[in-house]
Amino acid sequence: MRVGVIGLGSMGMGAALNLLQAPGMEVVGVDPREAARAEFTAAGGTAIPRAAEMAEGTEAVLVLVVNAAQAEAALFGAEGCAPRLAAGAVIITSATMAPEDARRLAAQAEARGLPYLDAPVSGGAAGARAGTMTVMASGPATAMAKAQPILEAIAKKVWLLGEAPGLGSTMKVVHQLLAGVHIAAAAEAMALGIRAGVEARTLYEIVTSAAGNSWMFENRMPHVLEGDETPRSAVDIFVKDLGLVGDLARAVSFPTPLAAQAHQLFVAARAQGHGGKDDAFVIRAYQALSGIRLPGEG
Repeated sequence: MRVGVIGLGSMGMGAALNLLQAPGMEVVGVDPREAARAEFTAAGGTAIPRAAEMAEGTEAVLVLVVNAAQAEAALFGAEGCAPRLAAGAVIITSATMAPEDARRLAAQAEARGLPYLDAPVSGGAAGARAGTMTVMASGPATAMAKAQPILEAIAKKVWLLGEAPGLGSTMKVVHQLLAGVHIAAAAEAMALGIRAGVEARTLYEIVTSAAGNSWMFENRMPHVLEGDETPRSAVDIFVKDLGLVGDLARAVSFPTPLAAQAHQLFVAARAQGHGGKDDAFVIRAYQALSGIRLPGEG
């Protein structure tokens, strides 16, 4: 099966590497960044800088870019891959986007006779590398059937939410409410403990052995303890994703005060110049307010 993976970032690289190991897969990675292409090539894959360079007759495309605009450009824009796809090729779009954007992209795909799966993912960079992501998918049975070999290679759990495009993206937006609030709460707890005189690593060890722990606290706060701002997922991602939460909430007349507060915290960290840093460093917003020193800062 000829598969193109568009976007070799923290999630896309892991998915592409797992597909490369799956039997019967001929995988091409697409990314404008030379370093990402070099990493995939070193693992035995083929990499190209533009989706428009994808081989004629490609049978499936997995899109793991940042947002709907990037997905649309990579698929249907002037540099998009749609003209290179085989008749009936499946498009699996895993970018986090608004439900209405997923429906719009699905309509463009269907107009070209290309089955479309609205299939956001979760699991982080580690889950992507391990092939244990969770997929929240919606789309017609034809799309799901054609996508199945790809999803089996990259995911541990695949949820099919129905045939209507947009349901997968709706679920992902709801999920990101929890993820963003949990990261913000983790940063707040860590910052408060430091301000109040608790040693940071001790705080981490106690929380992760007690009832107040969360997956995000356990996964993200080691980055703060190690002073490692390398973005597995960046502050800017949650500026976008919690913005999508607010948009969805307004569309259905539903209050989301916790998500709104968390969104403002990420916006504040971005305004302070930390948008490109690992999302755990939303804690910098609390640092600016309180003057605390983070681990390793003396």
